[in-house]
Amino acid sequence: MLIKVYGSAVFGIEATTIVVEVNIDKGVGYHLVGLPDNAIKESNFRIAAALQNNGYRIPGKKITINMAPADLRKEGSAYDLTLAIGILAASNQIKSENIDDYLIMGELSLDGGLQPIKGALPIAIKASEEGYKGFILPKENANEAAVVDGLEVYGVENIKEVIDFFDSGAPLERTIVDTRKEFYEHLHMPEFDFADVKGQESIKRCMEIAAAGGHNIILIGPPGAGKTMLAKRLPSILPPMTLHEALETTKIHSVVGKVKNKGLMSQRPFRNPHHTISSAALVGGGSYPQPGEISLSHNGVLFLDELPEFERRVLEVMRQPIEDREVTIARAQFTVTYPSSFMLVASMNPSPGGYFNDPDAPVTSSPAEMQRYLGKISGPLLDRIDIHIEVTPVPFEKLSEERKGESSTLIRKRVEVARGIQTKRFIKFEGTHYNAQMGTKHIREFCKLSESSKNLLKDAMQRLNLSARAYDRILKVSRTIADLEQSKHITETHISEAIQYRSLDREGWLG
Repeated sequence: MLIKVYGSAVFGIEATTIVVEVNIDKGVGYHLVGLPDNAIKESNFRIAAALQNNGYRIPGKKITINMAPADLRKEGSAYDLTLAIGILAASNQIKSENIDDYLIMGELSLDGGLQPIKGALPIAIKASEEGYKGFILPKENANEAAVVDGLEVYGVENIKEVIDFFDSGAPLERTIVDTRKEFYEHLHMPEFDFADVKGQESIKRCMEIAAAGGHNIILIGPPGAGKTMLAKRLPSILPPMTLHEALETTKIHSVVGKVKNKGLMSQRPFRNPHHTISSAALVGGGSYPQPGEISLSHNGVLFLDELPEFERRVLEVMRQPIEDREVTIARAQFTVTYPSSFMLVASMNPSPGGYFNDPDAPVTSSPAEMQRYLGKISGPLLDRIDIHIEVTPVPFEKLSEERKGESSTLIRKRVEVARGIQTKRFIKFEGTHYNAQMGTKHIREFCKLSESSKNLLKDAMQRLNLSARAYDRILKVSRTIADLEQSKHITETHISEAIQYRSLDREGWLG
């Protein structure tokens, strides 16, 4: 008897429906075809034990299973439940009338319990698009999948529940999530607040500008100056995620299995990988490509602490994703693309010893050591960072003050106003939402300068020997400063402030 059961495979952040054809005939044997990986090939042992422990069995006949499309590589143990239900239906151990109305996924334990799967959200979206009545999956993934409208989602704990549902019509408990209510109820300020930061007013100003325009920023300062503390507070002044951003972000985290027992993500991600990270872990990749840290930072912040300690090869692979805001991973038989629109926040010591340019500390690094240390960061990568700012240690008088600094809530309000101006400005330009995303044509249209401003920028370009890309960065940052002041025009004051935020372009830093 031939039975068709439906599962799904995830490539990139999109799902593809997999048709599992189970045919049982006279003879003996178990044949699984359709490019399954080892985890799927081993599934017959898990399925046999799970069925036996729940009063069922794999029939002693010739079982042929095809996973179509046959030229598409399938991986992982999430097809256990799909295969098991197909085998039971094809061997007439359960009824099969309604099986093709549902998409079924789940990893089986030997006692029949169900383990969570990866990619439940993109699978649920695909199931809804293709008109399936429902999606049966492990209970831990139910909230994640139930954010999709128009799809009945049933979270189950054991294969026996699924068997009874198809065989005798025993009801399954449907998981219902009010997506909008769930999303807006969980919108709240992050745990870190700029009110806790003593002093550092100029750095807070830089952070506000970076958040308002979505600009990449690098903090340069000695150990203990507060670089990491400031970076961790940046998400607290970013505008709240929209529902669309939350869905897109959740899809990426779902693919790597980081959304268990949760619905939509409501907070912008903050990723802080260690400097020993590999290029595949940072950008994404592997034999079966998975999103890397830059994609897990999508719509949020990627913080690279001690930037020169990262391998130069690892840093260089970020250049294209920073510019294109997506990363493409190519393999011989397929190509996947992950979104990677993130704010890059980096920090570094000014020298190997950490105290270069500090008048109160001895210089312990030779010129050759300095050059080798700073040479780990390429000029093209620095050109892609809009704001360079020096962070100096906070004096004791400031540290001992009882008065708190300006709160993240107040700063965020100004950032939201500036972002609102930018949203209106770019409403006709698809894919451009804030100043850091501006291309050449946007800069020409929205960053027009007066003659005096042009002369000021020209002089700075010549003195600092800035590249054409740095010129564009200065104009983008100037536009953001003007937006924070709700000014239609970029003035000399805005240009002057933006030029100050190119510390690493000054003579004495990179030779």
